[in-house]
Amino acid sequence: MGGEPQPRTAGSPAIQFTQAARRLGAAARAAGLSVPAFRSPPRVAGARRTLRRYPDGAVVSVTLRGRPFGDVVVDMVEGLVRVNRLDGDAAHRFRGELLHAVNDDPTAGRGDLPSPRARMAERQTQAA
Repeated sequence: MGGEPQPRTAGSPAIQFTQAARRLGAAARAAGLSVPAFRSPPRVAGARRTLRRYPDGAVVSVTLRGRPFGDVVVDMVEGLVRVNRLDGDAAHRFRGELLHAVNDDPTAGRGDLPSPRARMAERQTQAA
């Protein structure tokens, strides 16, 4: 009771994963792209991310345990890019939009992506 509000990334990894999936799905739909289902963990032992295509859609599976959440988000974004078979400038632009969608919270600072890999991916998309 009282005290400071919790940052957006507070909570269990599963809750963070669900929130990120919702934000990514909304951003993809707004861009007119296909939205896969997200799940964890992948069925392939040792895989960080897998993609399964079905006639009616796709499933992106991402490993949560033992990983910085920023890396999980990067894998979710890359899964969306692959599901939509984007490449070149379109893929680059879409990665930036998706990272921004997950990270766009007026109550949180731009330091929401905790891992160096996630911060590097965001810088690369902003540089273009």
